[in-house]
Amino acid sequence: MTFDRKTRIAPSILSADFANFGAEIRAIEEQGADWVHVDVMDGHFVPNLTFGPPAVKAFRPHVKTVMDVHLMIAPVDPYIDAYAQAGADILTAHVEAGPHIHRTLQAIRAAGMKAGVALNPGTPAEAVAHLLDLADLVCVMTVNPGFGGQSFIDMTGKIRQLRAMIGDRPVHIEVDGGVDPKTAPLVVQAGADVLVAGSAVFRGGSVAQPRVYGDNIRAIRTAADGVPA
Repeated sequence: MTFDRKTRIAPSILSADFANFGAEIRAIEEQGADWVHVDVMDGHFVPNLTFGPPAVKAFRPHVKTVMDVHLMIAPVDPYIDAYAQAGADILTAHVEAGPHIHRTLQAIRAAGMKAGVALNPGTPAEAVAHLLDLADLVCVMTVNPGFGGQSFIDMTGKIRQLRAMIGDRPVHIEVDGGVDPKTAPLVVQAGADVLVAGSAVFRGGSVAQPRVYGDNIRAIRTAADGVPA
């Protein structure tokens, strides 16, 4: 993975057809996805239950770009090696998920993955101020985590603050929740460069009609890249 700040679209497969993940992943990549975003939820840290390491391992052979695994679980540390072995390229943990997030990021990097740290809407940017030299990505949640298809919560002020804090460090700002062609320009203008989109990518398409995925991805990218630098 090489670092730059071009806009990346990372479709969340939480919105894909659960009976056809391999074909869905291939379809979104062929239609222009930059990364594949995998939302891991434990029914404890968030009110939903999704994928574990065996599912991520099953997705891995189908992902040719970057597998971006977002852990919405607590605790995190006992599962880091399992997700590394499953093939995650980026592993993101929530700052709210445990008392030792600094150690968690160290462990993620030691396991050979890029380290991400996520912030819920109610958590201020200052919570990651002393983590930025250990992080490869900061994920700003623009919904309360747990379910796809929620409405966007405006976190552009937090994104701007993070962008100023990051400075010239090679750290991505990812936005997760309610991203679509309407909200994408707002977060990119504020400083985000990785856009997670679930229902906005998968809505109306299927593996039999993958061009719809492409149209949706292009609509988000066009809206985001149309923002003046």
